[in-house]
Parts: sequence; structure tokens; C-alpha cells
Amino acid sequence: MGILLSRLHQVLMSFTGTQAKLLMLGLDAAGKTTVLYKLKFGETVTTIPTIGFNVETVEATPNVSFTVWDVGGQDRIRALWRHYFNNTDGLIFVVDSADPERFKEARSELEAILEVDEMKGVPFVVMANKQDLVGARRPAELADEMELRKLRGHQWHVQGCCATTGDGLVEGLEVLTRYVKEFKKSRPF
Repeated sequence: MGILLSRLHQVLMSFTGTQAKLLMLGLDAAGKTTVLYKLKFGETVTTIPTIGFNVETVEATPNVSFTVWDVGGQDRIRALWRHYFNNTDGLIFVVDSADPERFKEARSELEAILEVDEMKGVPFVVMANKQDLVGARRPAELADEMELRKLRGHQWHVQGCCATTGDGLVEGLEVLTRYVKEFKKSRPF
């Protein structure tokens, strides 16, 4: 009975709108929580390092809502990320684009996430945050430095953004919305 109701819900959602689970991950101090609350409330909220997670529903469009799980990025917390992977429809991976010394670490964490069975094929957007800072890498440069073009089996996009001003956030979410809709259609019931 549960499988039937689940299938019915998915079919109905394909006609009336889309709901999806997104994970927002990235290294500590990348700006994940600032991105989340800028998307949710449209304003910059003073944040502290996330120990654990924040979860909010974000309306991407009138017919699309995302439940976004923002999970802390400190190295000792990253081992817990895997507990949030189940039933994920999309990934927002936030990178401090003005901190090139941590790009290799960010790439390694992203690759580890995408190799987990529950994350196979899950589309993602890399939010190249802090574009307002001197020395910030542009999206194409960040894609090169993180060797994203070598990744296979996922739709992805790098979006330059500034979480404090909101620049680029909606554009990145629009791309991810398209990817998530396609991913959900291709996923077996």
C-alpha cells in the first residue's frame, strides 16, 4: 500500500508541482547558512558556525518547493553528512571562491559525496560564493581548479554568487530546479 501511495504522490506532483529534498554542503565558513537564509527570507542573517544542521523550506517558484538541509561543514562533522544522503534530489555545494588554499579539500569532499550510492546521479550546483571579495575565482576558474569537468554521471553547474547581497543565488537555484525536475523524472518509482 505504501508503494502505491508513494507512486500516486509522485504522479500527482508531476502535474501540480514539485517538492524535492536538497542538501547544502561545503566546507566550514563557505557561507552555506547565509545562502540558505538569504534564499528563505531575502535578507542577510548574522550566523554562527553550524553545529548540526538547519532545515528550511524554500519556494523556488510557485510550483516548486525545496526542503533544504544545511549541514555543518567542520571537518569533524563531515563524517555525519552521509546520514543525510538518503532520498536527496539535488545538492548545493557552497565553496568560498576567495579561498584557493581550500579548493583541493573542497574537491575531495565533493568527490567523496558523489561516489556514495545514495548520491549516484544526483544533480548539483556549486555556489562559487564570495564573488565580492578581491581574488575570488570566477565560476569557470573554480570549475577548472576543482576539476569538475572530470566528473561523470551528474548534471552540474557552477554559479558565481554573493550570499550577503543575494547576487547569483536565484540563478543557481533556477538551474538546479531544472536539473532536479529532470532527475526526478528519470528516477524509477
